Amino acid sequence: MLPAMSTVDLSRFQFGMTALFHFLFVPLTLGLVMLLAIMETVYVMTDRVIWRDMTKFWGILFGINFAMGVTTGLPLEFQFGTNWAYYSQYVGDIFGAPLAIEGLMAFFLEATFIGLFFFGWQRLSKVKHCMVTWLLAMGTSFSALWILVANGWMQHPVGTTFNYHTMRMEITSFKAVLFNTVAQAKFVHTISAGYVAGSMFVLSISAYYLLKGRNLAFAKRSFTVAASFGLAAILSSLVLGDESGYLADQHQHMKMATIEAVWKTDKGLAPLIVFAIPDQKNRTNHYVLKIPYLLGLIGTRSLDTPVLGIDTLVAQAKTRVVNGIHAYSALQTLRHEPNNLMALKTFRHHEKDLGYGLLLKRYTEKVTDATPAQIDQAANDTLPNVAPLFWSFRVMVGCGFLLLAIFGFAFYLSSRRAFADKRWFLRTIFYSLPLPWFCIEAGWLVAEYGRQPWAISGVLPTFMSASTVPASNLWYSAIGFALFYAILFVVDIFLLKKYIKLGPDGVAKAHPDLFGAIKGGDA
Repeated sequence: MLPAMSTVDLSRFQFGMTALFHFLFVPLTLGLVMLLAIMETVYVMTDRVIWRDMTKFWGILFGINFAMGVTTGLPLEFQFGTNWAYYSQYVGDIFGAPLAIEGLMAFFLEATFIGLFFFGWQRLSKVKHCMVTWLLAMGTSFSALWILVANGWMQHPVGTTFNYHTMRMEITSFKAVLFNTVAQAKFVHTISAGYVAGSMFVLSISAYYLLKGRNLAFAKRSFTVAASFGLAAILSSLVLGDESGYLADQHQHMKMATIEAVWKTDKGLAPLIVFAIPDQKNRTNHYVLKIPYLLGLIGTRSLDTPVLGIDTLVAQAKTRVVNGIHAYSALQTLRHEPNNLMALKTFRHHEKDLGYGLLLKRYTEKVTDATPAQIDQAANDTLPNVAPLFWSFRVMVGCGFLLLAIFGFAFYLSSRRAFADKRWFLRTIFYSLPLPWFCIEAGWLVAEYGRQPWAISGVLPTFMSASTVPASNLWYSAIGFALFYAILFVVDIFLLKKYIKLGPDGVAKAHPDLFGAIKGGDA
């Protein structure tokens, strides 16, 4: 018998599962394609065949993951219509615009140039094919840009207003949506994280070849490129992650307070908690290890700006819920009397808190008659589950600093041409291959789960966004997706292992016609 779960919980579970799985492939393709462009540029500049063969071999592994990324990404967009119908109706005019542009501008660009990349080696000049590879890299980045513009708006909705005639959110400034500071910070942070994943993949496989003593010239060059690019990428990712944290403190106070388990507001220079056991029931932390003043400096970039605590933010949310009741009451009047100027004035005055009033829908259909206890419940709902966010953030940061150490030492050794002698380090690199994905998936959880209880922060609660479909239907589709994605994962691992074990020389022998023969060996 299937466990009893609500339609909203199942919709969240299914979307989270498919999104997390899809995000296994997106960062790798973002990073690999940029490395392909760098390698092919070196080939054009030096005319050394080994750089062309490096581009072709890593291109095979890129192609496998690109196909997986497309296959796993398409169901995500369809779920907005099937599982999140009210969300699509409420904000579709805004959210749909960047997704449509992503399909028309970025996906078509990728689809066109990936074909030219694989089949254009014998048909295009070196310079033209290199341009194709760079355009393919630009296409993948554009795709990420528009997806993150849409996601950034969900985190920090700007450039929009609520139309009480249509009962929908509408764009007032596409420029504001596009240049949303949260969206832009998420874009550069996500891109740099993808570069880290791609670099770690190439670094780890190169270390494998060095340990095996095969394709040494190929492996050494790949190792050096990945170490150099990866070091730059991880430094950028850490700096841009700090910027994302600062913006979270500016626009998503509750997310910031939750990931740092800050229960009480500090007047300034709050301490950074390195380790603690958050106790949400009693609103406190146990076994705390902290660094004085550091959170205040990082989170606010000032000496006296307070980091708002969870208790303060819940109290503020209670006030906003009360204001939201006024906005909801005025909206009900406007639905029947669109020309009622007094109701319109009241609505516009409290419009920014309408979403907080909608939180009461979870407890009563008559929002305007909400009791003090129901208002308290709605205000407390603005606090996500602290422990998952607290630990996910620390997993992300911890993995990030481990990657910094790995790339830093790899770059040092490659600059001295001494990495082949450090077999213990090569083994460490090889077994550290999953680290970027631990970091990225934890970061995704912080970004998305930290927004709860909102589908659109401060605008539309998650529980109101779901479609009204039977929970049994979602169970069957979730199980179907899980089985399908498990099969895809096995296929992906099988193909990657096959071509990695073959190596450049094995591919040359087994598939001499594979988009232009790879020479193999150390030529």
